[in-house]
Amino acid sequence: MHAKLLFSFVVVALCTQIAGCGRKEMSFTADIQPILKERCIECHNVTGEGVTASNFSVVDYDSLMKGTGFGPVVVPGSSISSTLYLVVAGKTAPEIRMPPHSHESFAEGRGDALSAGEITKLAAWIDQGAKNN
Repeated sequence: MHAKLLFSFVVVALCTQIAGCGRKEMSFTADIQPILKERCIECHNVTGEGVTASNFSVVDYDSLMKGTGFGPVVVPGSSISSTLYLVVAGKTAPEIRMPPHSHESFAEGRGDALSAGEITKLAAWIDQGAKNN
């Protein structure tokens, strides 16, 4: 009887871990906004070249969620469907990856890719619903 109970407990614990129930909830204010300010705001502010090229600003949550002139870049609940995640994770054509990876961008100090940890945080925040928290 104890073996069945222990087995059931182990199965439930494993399922909980696999489902991600134990993951830290990402916060826009604490986890995502600092990444955007450090890595993206230089070009994607109100008057930056990123806004001129794509009409995409990251100055606040509302502008981020508005997306570009072509539509939203964040699909709450699905990082793999979110253009923002795809371009920073290097899962798009090189010419549209962000931050820019051209020789000119590197020379200007704008070519540093997001770290794996930053990309993971961004994906988790989107997958958790991209909340304004």
